[in-house]
Amino acid sequence: MAATLQAPPAAVDRHQLYEDALAMLMGTLFIALGMLIYSKTMLLTGSTAGLSLLLSYVTKVQFGIIFFVINLPFYWLAWKRLGWKFTARTFIAVALVTIFSRLTEQWVGFAHLDPVYATVVGSGLCGTGLLMLFRHRTGLGGVNILAIYLQERHGIRAGYFQLGVDLAILAGAFFVLAPDRLLLSVVGAAIVNLTLAINHKPGRYLGMS
Repeated sequence: MAATLQAPPAAVDRHQLYEDALAMLMGTLFIALGMLIYSKTMLLTGSTAGLSLLLSYVTKVQFGIIFFVINLPFYWLAWKRLGWKFTARTFIAVALVTIFSRLTEQWVGFAHLDPVYATVVGSGLCGTGLLMLFRHRTGLGGVNILAIYLQERHGIRAGYFQLGVDLAILAGAFFVLAPDRLLLSVVGAAIVNLTLAINHKPGRYLGMS
C-alpha cells in the first residue's frame, strides 16, 4: 500500500485542477525547450534528463525516447512512497516532455546559438520548469522522485541533493563532451539546482496539490 503524505496545514491553499494542469503544461514546455537548446550546443544537464542526453549523443537515438524509457523503473518508488496521484502526475509530465521535445524541434530553429547564452537560458528554462512542477507535486521521474521524497520525508533539500547527483553524471561525461562544453554543463547544473534550492524551501510556498 502506498505511503500517505502528511496532511498540509489548514491554512494552506490547495491548487485547483486547472492550476495543476497549467503548471504541468508550461513546466514541461519550458523543460523541452531547455533540452533542445542544450542538445543543439552539445551541453549536458543532470538527473535522468542528463543521462538521456548523454545516451542520445552516444547512440544517436532521440532524447525523448530514451528519457521516457529510462524513467520507467522509478514509478514504483513514486507509487509506494509518494502516492498514486504524484505518480500519475509524474508519468504525464514525463510523457509531455517526451512529446514536446520532438515537437519543439519542428517549432523552433536556431541559425546561431552561443554556448554561454545556451547554458544560462537553457538551464534557466529547465530550472523554472522543474520548480513549477515541484510546487504542484509533480516530478520528472528518476532523481526528481528521489529528491522530492528525501525532502518531504527527511528534510534533505531537493536542490542540493540533485546537485550532487548531477555532478556525478557530469563527471561520467568526461570522455564524451569537449572540455569547454563539460565546464559549461557544470555551470548549467549549478544554475538549475540553485534555482530549486533557493525557491523550493519547505514552508516558503504554501500552495498544495
